[in-house]
Amino acid sequence: MAPRDKQLRMIWPERLLSSPPRPQVPEGYLLRCYRDADEAGYLELMKKAGFERWDHKRVTAIVQKVLPDGFFVIVHRASGKIVAAAMTTHNPIDLHPYGGELGWVAAAPEHRGKGLGLAVCAQATARLIQAGYRNIYLLTDDFRLPAIKTYLKLGYEPLLFCEGMAERWEQVYRKLGLEVPRGGFPRPAVRQLPDSPASF
Repeated sequence: MAPRDKQLRMIWPERLLSSPPRPQVPEGYLLRCYRDADEAGYLELMKKAGFERWDHKRVTAIVQKVLPDGFFVIVHRASGKIVAAAMTTHNPIDLHPYGGELGWVAAAPEHRGKGLGLAVCAQATARLIQAGYRNIYLLTDDFRLPAIKTYLKLGYEPLLFCEGMAERWEQVYRKLGLEVPRGGFPRPAVRQLPDSPASF
């Protein structure tokens, strides 16, 4: 796979494993775990967020990988609608043995600017840390600038895991109006774990 075809990758730095983020939920919203009865509202949210191919079959398959109490939604109290979501999955991949992934983050466009994405990602990250994961990562795309801004604000860092990633991250930073780190991006080490699973 060519470098341009690979998604961007970010990791939760080791220095922050002892400081789980705390979600700040604005007044008028409720952060809670996903329930089976939420499916229709969740699918509506995902379509608004641009994930057009999501359906019952996709949700059923993904939920099988979610940590217990690791699928979070934010509900708008006045309307009862699900307006943000994120999930935690046990998803080890090449550079992340025993990896825990923050994934499928979505927020309703009409509720932007309230920090809902930040809140739901903070809760999901804290759940991964609580479960004992040390290799915590996420995948994203170059064009998802609002999401990347949220991840950076929370504390995630770019992972330069293949050729061409530094240049792509420089472009992302410039589009976000952020200063590219002097001397280039650091190359965070991917942590190895002994042969024992995370404790859920």
